[in-house]
Amino acid sequence: MSEKPAPSLTIREKIALFPHSPGVYRYYDASGKVIYVGKAKDLHKRVAQYFVPPERLTLKTRVLVSKIADAQFSVVDSEADALLLENNLIKQYKPRYNILLKDSKTYPWIVVTTEEFPRVYLTRRVDRRTGTYFGPYSSVTHAKYLLDFFHRTYPLRTCKLKITGEAVLRGKFRPCLDFHLGRCKGCCIGAVSAGEYGDWIREISRLLKGGVNEIIREYEARMKEASEDLRFEEAQACLDRIASLKKHYAKSIITSATASECDVFSLVFDGSEAFGNFLRVRGGAVVQSLNLGFKMPIEEERGAVLSTFIAEIESKFGDLAPEVIVPFLPDVQLDGVTFRIPVRGDKLALLELSAKNAREYLANTMGQREHTDPDAYRRAVLEDLQKALGMDVLPEHIECFDNSNIQGTNPVASCVVFRGGVPSKADYRKFKIKTVVGANDFASMKEVVNRRYARMLSEAPDDLPQLVVIDGGAGQLEFARQALAELGLLDKLMVVGLAKRMELVIRLDDPYPLFLDRNSHALKVLMQIRDEAHRFGITFHRNLRSKAQIHSVLRDIKGVGEQTEKRLLMHYGSVARIAAAPLADLEKLVPAAVARRIHETLSGEGIS
Repeated sequence: MSEKPAPSLTIREKIALFPHSPGVYRYYDASGKVIYVGKAKDLHKRVAQYFVPPERLTLKTRVLVSKIADAQFSVVDSEADALLLENNLIKQYKPRYNILLKDSKTYPWIVVTTEEFPRVYLTRRVDRRTGTYFGPYSSVTHAKYLLDFFHRTYPLRTCKLKITGEAVLRGKFRPCLDFHLGRCKGCCIGAVSAGEYGDWIREISRLLKGGVNEIIREYEARMKEASEDLRFEEAQACLDRIASLKKHYAKSIITSATASECDVFSLVFDGSEAFGNFLRVRGGAVVQSLNLGFKMPIEEERGAVLSTFIAEIESKFGDLAPEVIVPFLPDVQLDGVTFRIPVRGDKLALLELSAKNAREYLANTMGQREHTDPDAYRRAVLEDLQKALGMDVLPEHIECFDNSNIQGTNPVASCVVFRGGVPSKADYRKFKIKTVVGANDFASMKEVVNRRYARMLSEAPDDLPQLVVIDGGAGQLEFARQALAELGLLDKLMVVGLAKRMELVIRLDDPYPLFLDRNSHALKVLMQIRDEAHRFGITFHRNLRSKAQIHSVLRDIKGVGEQTEKRLLMHYGSVARIAAAPLADLEKLVPAAVARRIHETLSGEGIS
């Protein structure tokens, strides 16, 4: 009799057996594919947070949990090891729901070879057996500028010859054009010793590590000593080298010694994306800077995104400095590393510099995307707006209302429509205020909102907007709310007010206005649709005023109808010219009695 196989554990039973240890967990879908990799200080507690009642999870996290068919874990010794393993597994499996590094470029490095007479050149392939690598550099232009500076300042060789002391003694090489032009000292023919050449290489390595201030001080001491010993040519050479170093590094030298050695991270978030900047400060100078972008398929804590950023930088640049400046704490602690959030002084200035770079990177990326992939750009903008307003759905259809009147005359309102982030001018609507007497913006807003959506409910109930924007403050928003409540639409769409003063976003039932970053795409799209509603409404109002002015002086004259008015204006071009026309000329266009009344009325009005 065969023994029955043991029943397989459910996913909840599996995670109940996860240990209370630091490590990395992996989620698999039904096909056995890794869909998420995460790290944890306590595996049991962290994984259990996913398997809670659905209403406690965000929408995207619910989707992830619904796909989990299996879970595995790996225990490590520390949080730092967990961070490293997580980073490696994400690169290996590329899970669908993990934070994804959007930057796949191969960055350039500057390499100093291990040859007897080393070369210094730019490369994108890293093989640490061949030399010491410095970088990577996010700007190839900056890396080339550094190389050009080194070759102008130090007469290094650029050839690929295998130069050794033995080969030089045997006279194996002949000097090239660089030697005759003074660009190379001629190590291939023994014109420079290995010791002197090595001094240049060591100095270049120190500069690449950020030791410019220390090197300048050494040259100043040597210059002083040489001048005291009357070795003026040597003193002048030191002075020239100091001037060259200061000129090149003037923009990157940090005057404060308190920030002489640290690493700086900053992140800015835009919808489901994050944009980060990293600065490495050594010897009082920024020696490396790198921008990276991250895509977040599910909602992630800021600390988790920062930890991913830190792991990626460690894999590219090596160990971090003992002091790391951050805008907020990551969700890991690393041995030998202190994370600091500065509140004043030079370190805060460094963090602000890094944040400025991150914001510029965001703006540049979105600007490029707007031109190369406008659909993706507009969707990213709408996602940013959805997150900023806390909406459950993407605001694909937005409508905005604005009132327009001058001293209570010709009160009108406008409604503009954006679909997919762009104006849908065929859907624009304009309203003459019918039930409100005088300049009453609040009542006028209630009337037009009621008229707009009452008609939409009867004609196109499936085309309601996801977001309604009211141009105005709390008063206009309250009357719009009343109109929507009367129609039973409050729970079917979101309505917000946008106050011109300080561009505050006002939400229903929220006593505190929402302050959006003035550079955020969420606020920009709200301002764009508000300004478009204002433009459309003002244009309509001006047209009505112009017609009213014409009507008051022509159409009120007995015998002048629409056709007569049009004939006169087409012939003369303006009311002022009609008033100045001789009676005989008017009689050629209209009956004599009408012409006489027009002439007498307009002359009496004194129109000019």
